[in-house]
Amino acid sequence: MTTLTTYEPNPQLLRETFGHFPCGVAALSAEVDGIKEVLVASSFTVGVSMEPPLVMFAVQNSSTTWPALRRAGSIGISVLAEEHGGLCRQLASKDKANRFTDVATHTTGAGAVLIADSSVSLECRIHAEYPAGDHTVVLFEVTALHADRAIEPLVFHGSRFRTLEADAA
Repeated sequence: MTTLTTYEPNPQLLRETFGHFPCGVAALSAEVDGIKEVLVASSFTVGVSMEPPLVMFAVQNSSTTWPALRRAGSIGISVLAEEHGGLCRQLASKDKANRFTDVATHTTGAGAVLIADSSVSLECRIHAEYPAGDHTVVLFEVTALHADRAIEPLVFHGSRFRTLEADAA
């Protein structure tokens, strides 16, 4: 039987506990005032609602990228592929000027920026935002989509990038 421990404020323990849940990694990006902006999130969730089609993510309130990105009329969400570990680090780096250096992208007519060779690509617009402690939960309405079943997603688990293992035959 599992014995729960009453939570006392301990950010490291909480981060380690949350890290036991594997998740995909998504790049949210758009062109804003002629500049490509990107934010990387492991808090991205699909299938929040089928009608309307909604997905969500949670952004830290201290983010310096989100205030610019949220001004975009359309935001691209790229679920990164298993070989995108290095690219993920580049897109998330503090060096904003070089985040897109040598990165293959496609910008839609509405200004959403999509990362090439991602397992899932979504074009979205903000549907709603809700305060959630030190984060804000953002719901997006999906306006266009593409999934490539041949491309496996990047998985983040235990503070490391991982890959999915194929089912046993």
